[in-house]
Amino acid sequence: MTDVLPTMTDIEEASGRLRDWLIATPVLESDILNQRAGTRVLVKAESLQYGGAFKIRGALNRLLQLSHTERSAGVVAFSSGNHGQGVALAAKWLGVQATIVMPRDAPKIKQFNTRTLGAEVVLYDRYRDDREHIAAQIAAERGSAVVPAFDHPDIIAGQGTVGLELGRYAQAKGLKLDAFYAPCGGGGLIAGSGLSISALFPECRINAVEPAGYDETRRSLTADSRQGVHGHPATICDALMAPTPGAITFAINRQILSAGITVTDAQAGHAMAFAARYLRLVLEPSGGVALAAVLNGSAAEHDCVGLVLSGGNVDTNIFMDVLADHPDP
Repeated sequence: MTDVLPTMTDIEEASGRLRDWLIATPVLESDILNQRAGTRVLVKAESLQYGGAFKIRGALNRLLQLSHTERSAGVVAFSSGNHGQGVALAAKWLGVQATIVMPRDAPKIKQFNTRTLGAEVVLYDRYRDDREHIAAQIAAERGSAVVPAFDHPDIIAGQGTVGLELGRYAQAKGLKLDAFYAPCGGGGLIAGSGLSISALFPECRINAVEPAGYDETRRSLTADSRQGVHGHPATICDALMAPTPGAITFAINRQILSAGITVTDAQAGHAMAFAARYLRLVLEPSGGVALAAVLNGSAAEHDCVGLVLSGGNVDTNIFMDVLADHPDP
């Protein structure tokens, strides 16, 4: 399937397909952030998207292209939470039954929101069970279509609309992006948005940001082949715990990525606290890793950079603990 790679044309078509359904999320600036980062930073606030994350873009782009017969049989997805919510929301809008396979330890707010949207939630043990196998079994029994979390051209094209909107905003302001930063788990967001940004700004450096212990894209770039996670490292970045990069996403990312950047849980928490105080945004840990990289000095050599705050679905107790741990971000 890696020979079917999405293109800029696919992303532009996805943008047109999604335009009347989704929010063109704001691009924010902060003088304090610019000072801390040592450069001008354009912040794409996908935490304000429907479902609280960018994932609805790829999910809806995929579901809109299913036939009536496919929709009538329902859809199945496997997700740590945000993709599941995106599929559940898209399915609700289109009148499709959705079943979401989620890890038992997924944040309670993600499980609650997915069920509230009308989806059936099937829980599994992320350390013992194979979520793709569970989803495939359910799909086979019901004749349902599987909606992958990242490794599908339609999903990647939908996520690419994030970068397309950010890039067009920069162009409208007469700005040239020197670097772009986005969170990376399976690689769908950085692959799609990296394609968009690269098309609009060919010299822009595209950077994938991952949590420590789950830096499989960074290691895959070094090895020039897909690498998996070693063991089960602990991290607060629950949405970025993909076991290996996708086949399609890595086929794109090995061509467009300039670097893989790793951040610690403490740096992700600091970014969450910074966003709450200075941007007035609630972020989940995974949603703040690109901001963490920029706050850690990775963008200081550039004149203007863009980054994505990818999601804000965080349990209240975790959010309050992070704020308490970082009282002066």
